[in-house]
Amino acid sequence: MNANLILQANNISIVFGGLKAVSNFSCEVYKGELVGLIGPNGAGKTTVFNMLSGIYTPTEGDIFFWDKKGRIHQAGKKQPSQLNKLGVARTFQNIRLFNNMTVEDNVRVALHAHRRVNPLDVLFRTPKFFRDEIMMCDKTEQLLSIFKIDSKKHELAKNLPYGEQRKLEIVRALAARPSLLLLDEPAAGMNPQETDELMKLIAFIRKEFDVTILLIEHDMHLVMGICERLIVLDYGKIIAEGKPEDVRKNPVVIKAYLGEEAVRDA
Repeated sequence: MNANLILQANNISIVFGGLKAVSNFSCEVYKGELVGLIGPNGAGKTTVFNMLSGIYTPTEGDIFFWDKKGRIHQAGKKQPSQLNKLGVARTFQNIRLFNNMTVEDNVRVALHAHRRVNPLDVLFRTPKFFRDEIMMCDKTEQLLSIFKIDSKKHELAKNLPYGEQRKLEIVRALAARPSLLLLDEPAAGMNPQETDELMKLIAFIRKEFDVTILLIEHDMHLVMGICERLIVLDYGKIIAEGKPEDVRKNPVVIKAYLGEEAVRDA
């Protein structure tokens, strides 16, 4: 077993009402990698993410996750909250912020999983409680500052521009201190300038936060620009896998997903 392995899916499948949405999906993701999961709409990409993050339980197959201490966990049988504590965090295609909470409080929610206080500390407002509160405030401020949205920390999340809402969702995911970050279409709804900024941001996150990234994305400019390896899904099955330049030239991928025009523009 490779010591750098962080995620392994072995022939996972899931059935909804007799329909096999994903069939025998297997992958290995290694520490520090930036891997893209691509394919047409309805190919099963988000369903795969939902299984990897504990939202869905695979009908067949196994998922294994290695935490920061190198311990192996059977992730396919754990709840999202359990996986989050182990080091798996994700964002969603449709932004899922707490719209009526402030920017600051959206981040603090994610930090609660790492609090060191017990209910008695909170009830009696012990020195440990106040130290923990200061830590949470400092960490929140630091994260928001890195992503340049600290000036809006007291605003409601729903009042942020779309691009900043995307940033906030990523900040909230990073606040959980993940070793594996799953990004579901982070560039959805962004204009070309915002997408270019996002590419730089993802590269920065990977380096500065020492996090492994698996992302779903339709924007081929982004995918080809930052991903080291691609996995291509169609009708719930893997049809290709490899380096972006090889996948882009794969005739099966061109026919099923990219098209000649997209290949020329990528």
